[in-house]
Amino acid sequence: PTLDDLYARCGTDFDLSLDLKDPQAFDEVLAAARRTGPEAEARLWLCHPDREFLADCREATADARLVNSTRISVIKRAGSPERWAAWLATNGLDVVHLHYSDWTGGLGAMFHRFELLILAWDAQHTRIIKDLYDMGMDGVFSDHVERLLEAQSALGINPRDDSEKPDA
Repeated sequence: PTLDDLYARCGTDFDLSLDLKDPQAFDEVLAAARRTGPEAEARLWLCHPDREFLADCREATADARLVNSTRISVIKRAGSPERWAAWLATNGLDVVHLHYSDWTGGLGAMFHRFELLILAWDAQHTRIIKDLYDMGMDGVFSDHVERLLEAQSALGINPRDDSEKPDA
């Protein structure tokens, strides 16, 4: 199905995270969301490992979330996580998305200081998902929806209410 087909069938009452494997797809993805309506663009999360590509995309959309999907090893090769966070914030990116094993509570708190959202991917076990939320993750990606829901329930998180966060 095309992105237009997805929106036609499912509407726009959901957040959609897309890994842009081909940077040339950016314009068409954004156009499809806009054809659907402003709510689709506002709930679109566009992920890519190249932060400079994402920064160049900021001019095209003020509403879609731009997500730097990377690894801590890449960040450290380029300097420090704090410098990386400052660069992302200064260049209009919204989110840093790391593999679950890269995150620590301190690293997450540092990115939050720069007003960046933090996401973890590849969290496949309930215990790991709970630990990530305890660290302050704004979102967790998993192949197992039932495990995400189990962890959220155990922590008192309502997945339908973005305002709720687990108690520290």
